[in-house]
Amino acid sequence: MNIDRRMFSLIGGHRAPFILSIAASGAAAVMVIGQAASLSRLVNDAFIEKAPPAALLPSIGFFALFSMLRMFLGWLGHAEANRGTIAVRKDLFGRLTGAIALRGPLYARSLPSGRLSTTLIKGVEALDAYFSQFLPQLVLALLAPLIILIAVFPVDPVSGFILLATAPLIPLFMALIGKRAGAMTDRQWETLSRMSGYFLDMLQGLPTLKLFARSRSQHDAIADAGERFRTATMKVLRVAFLSSLTLELVGTIGTAMIAVAIGLRLLTAGLTFQTALFVLLLTPDFYLPLRQLGLKFHAGMEGTSASKDIFAVLDGAGNGSIDRSINGPIDGPEPEGHQKVPFEGKNTPEAAPFHRSEIRFEGVSYSYPGSTEPALSSLTCAIPAGRTTAVTGPSGAGKSTLMNLLLRFQDPCSGTITAGGRPIGEYPVEAWRELVAWVPQHPFLFNETLRLNIMMANRSATEETLLRAVRMAGLEELVDRLPAGIDTPVGEQGIRFSGGEAQRIALARAFMKDAPLLVLDEPTSHTDPELEATLQRAIGTLMQNRTTLIIAHRLETIRSADTILVLEGGRETATGTHRELMESSAFYRRAFLEHGESVQ
Repeated sequence: MNIDRRMFSLIGGHRAPFILSIAASGAAAVMVIGQAASLSRLVNDAFIEKAPPAALLPSIGFFALFSMLRMFLGWLGHAEANRGTIAVRKDLFGRLTGAIALRGPLYARSLPSGRLSTTLIKGVEALDAYFSQFLPQLVLALLAPLIILIAVFPVDPVSGFILLATAPLIPLFMALIGKRAGAMTDRQWETLSRMSGYFLDMLQGLPTLKLFARSRSQHDAIADAGERFRTATMKVLRVAFLSSLTLELVGTIGTAMIAVAIGLRLLTAGLTFQTALFVLLLTPDFYLPLRQLGLKFHAGMEGTSASKDIFAVLDGAGNGSIDRSINGPIDGPEPEGHQKVPFEGKNTPEAAPFHRSEIRFEGVSYSYPGSTEPALSSLTCAIPAGRTTAVTGPSGAGKSTLMNLLLRFQDPCSGTITAGGRPIGEYPVEAWRELVAWVPQHPFLFNETLRLNIMMANRSATEETLLRAVRMAGLEELVDRLPAGIDTPVGEQGIRFSGGEAQRIALARAFMKDAPLLVLDEPTSHTDPELEATLQRAIGTLMQNRTTLIIAHRLETIRSADTILVLEGGRETATGTHRELMESSAFYRRAFLEHGESVQ
């Protein structure tokens, strides 16, 4: 059977519509009995008893009443099942996106983009048939035959026993065929996911494919993937049609057996005409829910296949909800010369004392899955409160890993990271990130207006605060030349902006957020020298009295830091000021002498 107990857990707090749908379906089955009873009595009175037309009116009225009630209850059952399914899908989509957001960008990047989008969109949509069709039909297939058996056994035990004996054949054949069909549907879903991922990958890499004249070969590869998906789909449909034929055949044979048994007893006067007609009218409705269950069974299989990827995402996030509370402030000694942050932006009461807290890495190690070498190995270092710390080192030294751990995009394999003596892991993820402003090297811009892209850092900010952030990030000239000013759409992934402009937008977000901890991943790497000087002054203002971490690649950024950490092989090999490191760190001195303006 196509039943997964975990699927029921997705219903969550949306049970009411499904319970009402089940109740309506059960009541509709009772109306079927009322229809058969009133119709059999009407035909018996009209053709056997030769009753006058006036005597037929009660039977006609009851038949019309039961028919209308059956239609209404059937509609109500479908409507409530659909309402419940919409609620489940909406809730599930929120849980999936929340789970992905909770685990962070590293988790999202570890999955093929096409497969992830297929799970979020097509996968959630595939559950529609499971919840709105298969589950209600499963309950109806249990209730309706049972109710009909209760009505048939007292008036015709022979027919009751025939119905009882033949009914299990339908689920039996359905299970036998469904097991094979389920495996085929799993392969079909896997083929669709791979094809989606491959197609998205080709679209993203289209400029490279055109440049190397490989677009034609990839066109043929996509055509082959589409053909494999078509073949897999046709195999599933072939089994589905075979299943439908088998179930219809079993139902037809059962109905024929009832008809023969009733006909023989009518000839020997062993059964009245009204009873015989009553049983015959109920027989198709006895098999109908079972036959329809077979059809809905195949409709729900895609949902079952999709649920495997859905549960993989939910289980990977630990099924934990995001706690939006803060368990108290991060306290610590206030640095000397502390002054109020000059920028008027978002500064929550929980965040206010954070700038007084030193951040420490104590024996922190991290290894990426499948890697034999640790990205960080027993790292112990400090990020002083209210000061600027730069981290540099060769490629693969662990700079990005250190940043990701601080942003809580991943958790250490061992060791602890503390702020003010308290492990940051004790803070809810969202609460911790409320205290952090991040300016990445390659910012992501959403397909919204420039205003919304900046204000996502602080939705409650005033227009004055927004315009000040634009000015301090050096975006005024850019805004002035846009068609609709700050309300101009930025396009898909900010296509209308250069890399330097995108970085300035990210910098404006940091000004808007006004968080006590600032993380900069080389924020001026895509700017010209003139603009860089302007932004350096703006960044200097932003960094005042904040705990700042800079992932450094360029020498100018490094020289101005209060403390510079040199990482090599996942370990801290030197720390100090620029002048001190020129004397104590061979890597730092060599990088300065060889590259001048760049430390990679």
